[in-house]
Amino acid sequence: MPQSQKYEYFWMLLLMVSSFPTIISLLSKFVTPINGGPEKFTSYESGIEPIGEACIQFQIRYYMFALVSVIFDVETVFLYPWAMSFYDSGIQSLIEALVFISIPIVGLVYAWRKGALEWSQTSGISSAGRFWND
Repeated sequence: MPQSQKYEYFWMLLLMVSSFPTIISLLSKFVTPINGGPEKFTSYESGIEPIGEACIQFQIRYYMFALVSVIFDVETVFLYPWAMSFYDSGIQSLIEALVFISIPIVGLVYAWRKGALEWSQTSGISSAGRFWND
């Protein structure tokens, strides 16, 4: 197979992959009926009448735990290819990996010392992005 033909397949696939979601989105805008009304703007609670306001502030203390978990999960994903090529690369690769691992660990220690990971913390950020108990 000639080299130019491989690129033609790539560009055709790229065009199909990028145009398909665009076509589906535009098609849904034209086909979907527009039904406005007061029910459209109420919060949905499984068909039950809403209780209280929909826009309330609530504490999301697990946010920092979720963020730290995602950071270390992404780091693990990046370390897998490095581990597969560990024997082919030299000591420089090991030093680079240790530096790469140490950066999130330093961030974790910093957050821990600042008290960001304390579950019983009394001040923080609400879901609306405003500080509460300040």
